[in-house]
Amino acid sequence: MERIRRSGQGLGRPMTTPALQVEKLSKSFRAIQALDEVSMSLHRGRVTALLGDNGAGKSTLVKCLAGVYQPDSGTISIDGTNHRIATPDMAQSLGIETVHQNLSLIDTLDVSENLFLNREQTRGGWIGARLGVLNRGRMRSECRTALAHLEIKIPSLRQPVGLLSGGQRQAIAIGRAVAWSRHIVLLDEPAAALGVEQTSRVLDLIRRLRDSGIAVLLITHNMDRVTEVCDDAVILRRGKKTAKVEVDEVTTADLVGFITGAKTTV
Repeated sequence: MERIRRSGQGLGRPMTTPALQVEKLSKSFRAIQALDEVSMSLHRGRVTALLGDNGAGKSTLVKCLAGVYQPDSGTISIDGTNHRIATPDMAQSLGIETVHQNLSLIDTLDVSENLFLNREQTRGGWIGARLGVLNRGRMRSECRTALAHLEIKIPSLRQPVGLLSGGQRQAIAIGRAVAWSRHIVLLDEPAAALGVEQTSRVLDLIRRLRDSGIAVLLITHNMDRVTEVCDDAVILRRGKKTAKVEVDEVTTADLVGFITGAKTTV
């Protein structure tokens, strides 16, 4: 069986300190052991797929990294320094941005307002500071620059995001993450429920994130997504990490085998 071939690749085998390192992370919910001493790393300029069946622990791991859950034990380090990520705000301050499946966009706000959600810029001076008057011109200008950097094309920044296509909404959510992230982006099923053309655009966007030197973690159930954009794959099964592989060195059958438990060694 042929090994996986895909267009484009990351920055080669990582030799530097990981952007993010997880060591023996565990998390339980009463009698359920959601994570059992999971270790993994993310490197700049590489896309890592996080694979596993429902209930494998993928969402729990991402929520620990994003500050939503607190692990029972284990460590999370950013650029070699251990951190206790107590809140989502703390995760963001450390340069970790997460794009959840629900995108966390507000349909009635326009594109620039969503990009600056909870980070709104106000006008200078006493009145602007005290009354919280938004500096919409500056927000739109910086939004335009951020989207252009990722080659994201939106008809109008003044348009409510509720009127945009699914692919455009996903692009805005990813663009917001990149605009505020220093080096780590976590993507939870970013192409779910999208059509073929919209999915292709989202995958192109993920490649641009990788090429700009960002460490990307991609949760997906779709093996085609893995073969097209991922450099590495971490497989979870029943809360345990069963494998960490380079995508180009395994077959899709290997990946499925790790997910189902039929395969235990590379």
